Amino acid sequence: MRKKIMIVDDEPGIVDVMQSYFEQAGYQVMTAYNGKDALERLKQLPDIVLLDINMPDMDGLAVCQNIRQHITCPILFLTARIEKEDKLKGFSVGADDYIEKPFDLDELGARVAAHLRRENRRQESSCLRFFNDMAIDYTKREITIGQTPILLSKKEFDIVELLSVYSGQIFDRERIYEKVWGLESDGSSDTVMEHIRKIRAKFAQYTMHGYIETVWGVGYKWNG
Repeated sequence: MRKKIMIVDDEPGIVDVMQSYFEQAGYQVMTAYNGKDALERLKQLPDIVLLDINMPDMDGLAVCQNIRQHITCPILFLTARIEKEDKLKGFSVGADDYIEKPFDLDELGARVAAHLRRENRRQESSCLRFFNDMAIDYTKREITIGQTPILLSKKEFDIVELLSVYSGQIFDRERIYEKVWGLESDGSSDTVMEHIRKIRAKFAQYTMHGYIETVWGVGYKWNG
């Protein structure tokens, strides 16, 4: 089955070039020229989203945050904004990668393929594990505490998956960033702290157990 890619950009010329490239590469392509159209097309369940940040009305950051409320597919930002603060904000709302404009189409295609391969590997690792009052379904990417589902962003779940699969093993921030965001990502491991803070806050609403333990001066480990 062909992978579905959604391209969201308010510049028709850029959309046309990317659409032509990815259709020739065998993808099923859907397009949107603003945030509202992009959110309406989510019902088609894209496998990956290429999302421009600088759009009128609703910018890419807001669109990304909305997308994360519905699906967990990889989201790659297309942007000329490359300041560290912009990247950290993008990762915090659920982005998986940044592609700087102007970009090479073949490099973009390779990034897309790499993210889809990573996603496929995660989906193929079927497993259900229990930790005290928590259940993690790695196939469905679902977490429950007691009978309550815990809603995590894609990256938040990826961090929980990494730590819980290797329960008891200590990971420093750099290693978590490398495993979750990938070597090709150009960002900062500081965003790991922000994601873990959010995960802990969500868990704390339903359990007193501290599942993610800080090993001071070293990193983090799963306390199942």
